[in-house]
Amino acid sequence: MAKTNTIITIGRQYGSAGREIGYKVANDLGIKLYDKEMLDRAAKESGICQELFETHDEKPTNSFLYSLVMDTYSLGYTSGSYTDMPINHKVFLAQFDAIKKIADEGPCILVGRCADYALEEYDNVLSIFIHADLDARIRRIARIYDLTDAKAKDLIQKTDKRRSSYYNYYSNKKWGAADSYDICLDSSLLGIDGTADAIKQLVEIKEREGDKRL
Repeated sequence: MAKTNTIITIGRQYGSAGREIGYKVANDLGIKLYDKEMLDRAAKESGICQELFETHDEKPTNSFLYSLVMDTYSLGYTSGSYTDMPINHKVFLAQFDAIKKIADEGPCILVGRCADYALEEYDNVLSIFIHADLDARIRRIARIYDLTDAKAKDLIQKTDKRRSSYYNYYSNKKWGAADSYDICLDSSLLGIDGTADAIKQLVEIKEREGDKRL
């Protein structure tokens, strides 16, 4: 049984252990974590093939049609109405819908993919960004993928640039900026367990303060 009513969204720098921290929190709170599973869900519900979600996963686009697309979305058109839309927008909007449906099912953790933006009108969301010292991230990625420090650094910079471009493009916020999230935590300072503990305490505080306002 879930020990919380809160939906936690986690944005993360590459190599900051954001997903591992998310799994620890999910396990302790008895809730599910969605990472790539968001793509599976979006593919299944939209009828768009799975490979396209993998191809476009957290990758930006530069289409001038973007504003038109979001106008279409905000007017409440259903998935069947955007046949002529570029595939990257179809993928984003299908994912956007899937995130909301997952959130409507109850407390969970959603990693990346603009989940905080998709759920910005939900009261029971705690949005977190996990970052870490670059040297610590290089050591972690080099160890996990058996890379030289130089290759690990290159991979980190490219992945962060891609995530940042995607988030900045599709949301109305700036990736990694403190005012885009409720809380930013440094996992190289707090450690993996310490960051997970901090998130659980923040959830408790949010729920306690929320109860007071009722």
